[in-house]
Amino acid sequence: MKDNFSHQSANYANYRPQYPKAIFDEIKKHLNGTENAWDCATGNGQVAKELSKFFDDIKATDISENQLKQAPKLSNISYSIQPAENVDFPDQFFDLISVAQAIHWFDFDRFYTEVKRTLKPDGILAILGYSLFRSNPETNKIIDHFYYDVIGPYWDEERKYLDDAYTSIAFPFKEIETPKINFKEEWEFARLIGYLKTWSAVKHFSDKNGFNPVDDIYDDLKDSFGDQNFIEFPIIFRIGKLF
Repeated sequence: MKDNFSHQSANYANYRPQYPKAIFDEIKKHLNGTENAWDCATGNGQVAKELSKFFDDIKATDISENQLKQAPKLSNISYSIQPAENVDFPDQFFDLISVAQAIHWFDFDRFYTEVKRTLKPDGILAILGYSLFRSNPETNKIIDHFYYDVIGPYWDEERKYLDDAYTSIAFPFKEIETPKINFKEEWEFARLIGYLKTWSAVKHFSDKNGFNPVDDIYDDLKDSFGDQNFIEFPIIFRIGKLF
């Protein structure tokens, strides 16, 4: 599993989008128990925090100590540094295993082996993510050129799975149909810029070329977006049960 985000864990916590309540409402519909959950690759703990509202106990893991330092400290969340593919949890322990915006970094076969080992027979696996955001037409034009042409060569190979909305990832579970969910909210321009700077391809570009490519689109983006505008993320959402 790659770690592209430890170096900017505070920015990741400040600028990344939150998942909408509708996601967690849908997850709750399919649960057969709310005793134990594992939020894998928890990052700054944003999903673990939401799960803590209706689970007795959350085990939240990540490979980044810096990311975990940004996570909320709550009485029913236990954090640990563990890779997704090799955890020390008991067999048939979890009612829910969740992965948000991270499964594309995993060794799928090894992770799924751990899922099948640690998930209760009636438990569920929930895979979450979000793909390229949308805004007004002129902003979209600038972002598309930036995403595909400017920093396109600097994305890790695994990014293709997000671009495919995780449809090209093997999913050896009995899949449950989920509704289409988009997340839309108003963002200030400063947050948009901060979010773009958290992209791993931006970091790779900066390391290679000695400057941040976001700076090159700053003025045009400010003209198109203004001080504040809407941002809409298409949510990726797959739920499965053991066969």
